[in-house]
Amino acid sequence: MRTTTWRKSINRCWFDPKIWRSAVTAAGIVPSRSTGMHALRHFYASALLDAGESIKALASYLGHSDPGFTLWVYTHLMPASEERTRNAIDRLFRPRVLDGPETA
Repeated sequence: MRTTTWRKSINRCWFDPKIWRSAVTAAGIVPSRSTGMHALRHFYASALLDAGESIKALASYLGHSDPGFTLWVYTHLMPASEERTRNAIDRLFRPRVLDGPETA
């Protein structure tokens, strides 16, 4: 975790206007709600959820004390599970290939 010279957490109220918006502007992007820190936080959460990270771990990373709150806020970012469900059941019932001669 990055800290200040006093070993304190970097305050987002300072980081956003002083560092983030300056970087966005320098990149030629107009600062807006869709390019702000809140959008970056949602991008981070959605990337981790898409990669299969657990809600409990994500809650910890985002500083939420209650994983239920994290689920409530970010559930719309969770990838659709229908394809994963079909694949899991297909794997379960897929005929097994034996490595050698079958023995009794």
